[in-house]
Amino acid sequence: MHTQTYKVKGMHCASCSSVIEKTFKKVDGVHAAEVNYGTEKAKVSFDPSKTNPHDLSKQIEPLGYSLEVLETAEEMGMSESEHAEHLGLNQSKKEKLAEVANMRTNMLSAVPLAIFAALVMGWDILAEYSIAPAMSATLKEFFHHLLPIFATYVLFVVGKPYLLGFYRFLRYGKANMDTLIGIGTVAAFLYSFAVSAFEDVLRPFINVEYQYYDVTIVVITFIALGKYLEARSKIKTGDAIEKLLNLQAKTALVIRDGKEVEIPINDVMHGDLIVIKPGAKIPVDGILSEGESFIDESMVTGEPMPIQKKTGDNVVAGTLNTSGSFTFTATKVGSETLLAQIIQMVEDAQGSKAPIQALADKISAVFVPIVLVIAFLTLGTWLIIGSPYLGFAQALSFGLVSFVGILVIACPCALGLATPTAIIVGVGKGAKEGILIKDAATLEKLHKVNTVVVDKTGTITKGKPTLVDIENYSPLSDEEFISVLASLENKSEHPIAHAVVNYAREKGIGVSEVSGFESIQGKGLKGTLKSTEYFVGNAKLIHDLEIPFDATKLDAFTAQGKTPVILATEDKVLGFVMVADEIKEESKQAVADLHALGITVVMLTGDDEKAARHMASIVGIDEVIAHVLPQDKLEKIKELQSQGRIVAMAGDGVNDAPALAQADVGIAMGTGTDVAIESAGITLLGGDISKLVKAIKLSKITMLGIKQNLFWAFIYNIIGIPLAAGIFYPVFGWLLNPVFAGFAMAMSSVSVVSNSLRIKTKSL
Repeated sequence: MHTQTYKVKGMHCASCSSVIEKTFKKVDGVHAAEVNYGTEKAKVSFDPSKTNPHDLSKQIEPLGYSLEVLETAEEMGMSESEHAEHLGLNQSKKEKLAEVANMRTNMLSAVPLAIFAALVMGWDILAEYSIAPAMSATLKEFFHHLLPIFATYVLFVVGKPYLLGFYRFLRYGKANMDTLIGIGTVAAFLYSFAVSAFEDVLRPFINVEYQYYDVTIVVITFIALGKYLEARSKIKTGDAIEKLLNLQAKTALVIRDGKEVEIPINDVMHGDLIVIKPGAKIPVDGILSEGESFIDESMVTGEPMPIQKKTGDNVVAGTLNTSGSFTFTATKVGSETLLAQIIQMVEDAQGSKAPIQALADKISAVFVPIVLVIAFLTLGTWLIIGSPYLGFAQALSFGLVSFVGILVIACPCALGLATPTAIIVGVGKGAKEGILIKDAATLEKLHKVNTVVVDKTGTITKGKPTLVDIENYSPLSDEEFISVLASLENKSEHPIAHAVVNYAREKGIGVSEVSGFESIQGKGLKGTLKSTEYFVGNAKLIHDLEIPFDATKLDAFTAQGKTPVILATEDKVLGFVMVADEIKEESKQAVADLHALGITVVMLTGDDEKAARHMASIVGIDEVIAHVLPQDKLEKIKELQSQGRIVAMAGDGVNDAPALAQADVGIAMGTGTDVAIESAGITLLGGDISKLVKAIKLSKITMLGIKQNLFWAFIYNIIGIPLAAGIFYPVFGWLLNPVFAGFAMAMSSVSVVSNSLRIKTKSL
């Protein structure tokens, strides 16, 4: 089975997506089809031996749509990088802008005609109630001949998509929003044309004073205006992808044959040495091999401060070099880079459907046929029930107004836009904050989470040992004490030794050459410095050497999960330092913020329970589950879920993979290029736990936006259809003019897209 996503051309409304989906699902060999109106993309799973993208496109072409089928790199005899260059990343944006420009031209040509028609209609209504003077016979006759010309232009030029929708309905029986507008406006136009052309013949049967050219003109103009505003707003919803694409460098300065050569980014190969000057963008991922600098990684990780990079550190494509020059070795190129993965993930997530959208999709699929039935039933009801009371002429006139009004106001566009536009904006906002969301379903689930499970190491803590306490009993100053300790540990490969040496480097404390270095298995080491023999190690080493020392001094520290490193000569202990996995500065605030959202925080760790509880008390964590082996984490998540909790788990995304997959929402604490994008529903770049709070807030804001959108989309139709049908006419004398129906329909789509864009402005 082959699954591919294609761009769909010709989509104008939500019902278009259901028409295309149904058509694809009937094709032999198609396993599944998902069409998203918000992103105008179709995700199709099919058997390549039975069908192909070109055949699928042919299936929908008679209905006015087509798939943008791009030849694969192999078919075109190109490499993947050449193919990517050939396609042009911003091509779709240009196409959309051209489409919007065309819509604008049509809309602007129709607006003056609509204003004129509305003024004539308004004058008529005001004159009827003696608020304005009646039109003279000459003026009335002039308008009587001018309005049909205006209506013909608007219907056949500006309203061409709706005429095609009507034609396809007659030929193929497939109805969408264009069909509704087409039938309504054509009915109003043909009725008015018949009255104009055969006025004298029809006068005995119907009221020839009522003509609806103004309805055709104003309704189509309002809808064209609404579609233009909607299309313009939809371009803004995709800003996040465009900004990510703009991060990509176009060229790279590579060392070839000992010379610096500028080449297109697609020509960069694994192992190339790339030179980066101050202010330059980093073109691909790699490892710094010479020099050092500060790099602004904010657009990838969301971290505001530039990060110092030294030899051996990773650098990421799309980030900005702020100071020194350096050289790095390319390790990931093209689609392998972190930025390329982020762009792909954001695109996939924006194109995915949230479960809440299923309701809107089901309604949209049956909505148009139901509306057509309601419209024809309403027209029939007016003629059958209304004629005895109002006379045939008046009943036909009111029936036609109701018929057109229902078809116009019932457009399900707002319904189809409600979910995808909010998802597109929400996912894009997350990407800017360094929160990568895998799909819409994850974003929806996250707002229901009531329990967050966090791994201790690398999530609450920094994930690497740090020197945190110094207890110095010797005549040496603290600086001299650390210098001796670091000189000895400099020879060791142990992670705890690295913590001591790193501390000395950060404080600018020098290290000296050590002679007679010897590692003592499982206990520590010894070495000679300036003719004095020193021992460094744990309490067991000191005990074995029979050096007098009160080990209870260590108890208070070890209860906090700290590891002692003792410095001694052959006859006495000089002091000790404590090494611990330090708590991240942001952890305490993040836990407090989670509590403010009503979320319980559980810490899962393999550590000693006493040490874990001490750390939990500092950070404010509610529950501690200690002594947990990696393979047991999965069972603990299941246990919490069996208590009825909705669980999100934050881990490092690699060894926590089974538990992350079991959790309702798995959150990978991705740091730098080691981000495990595939292992969880959400990845927090930079490994900052405070982003978890932002992710939950983003989910809540997005879901609230979707619910608001669905409410407004439904309310327009729930109120509008009965009003347009004339249900309130016998009691209140209310009848909805199709002109107002057109305005309401246009504004429903615009209000939904505008409400989704509000998500961008919300602070997390």
